[in-house]
Amino acid sequence: MRFILLTLLCLVPGLARAQAEELENPGTVSAVQDRLYRMHHELTLGVGVLPADAYYKGLIGNVGYTYHFSDSFAWQVGRGTYSYNVQTSLRRQLERDFDVSPTNTAFEDQVQWMVGSDLVWSPLYGKTSFLNTNVIHFEVFLLGGGTVVKVERSDGFRPAINLGLGLRVFSSRNVSFRLDVTNNTVFAGASRIINVPTVQLGTAFNFGATE
Repeated sequence: MRFILLTLLCLVPGLARAQAEELENPGTVSAVQDRLYRMHHELTLGVGVLPADAYYKGLIGNVGYTYHFSDSFAWQVGRGTYSYNVQTSLRRQLERDFDVSPTNTAFEDQVQWMVGSDLVWSPLYGKTSFLNTNVIHFEVFLLGGGTVVKVERSDGFRPAINLGLGLRVFSSRNVSFRLDVTNNTVFAGASRIINVPTVQLGTAFNFGATE
């Protein structure tokens, strides 16, 4: 009995110290906050540019519809892009000073319009603050799919593979803003490939979303 009492007296200070340390350092609790905004049926209207070609620059308008299966995966069922092309000074100089034909193959590769479809994966969603006043919700997404490209030549329907990434900033449950940077790899012939990068800003309208 005396041995048991001595043992308990020795343990009590250790237990007290352990309890005090636990109160001082209660540990950490990690929690992932649920999304505030969710997408369902998305209609996108956008404007942008085809910036890369040396002979022309395209000013583009875009419309698209996307169905969101979940927070991470979506299918951009259809997208259509029309390009208003402006000749560069290099092309004008070649035609004026060197008598280069307007039917030159490089000139005929100008994009007139594109239609396509993509799968969309959104692995990142988060929020940040602007000037420590407004909370901004955003997501980053990757997309990939196929495109039919109409180039200037009369028989110029060409298949393409589209890859890109984007950033979405949410304004409300029904409205968000997108920045899409993509590249269409166009198969222009048996051994010729054209890269058509696009940079586009768009407004997305969300329908049918739930809390």
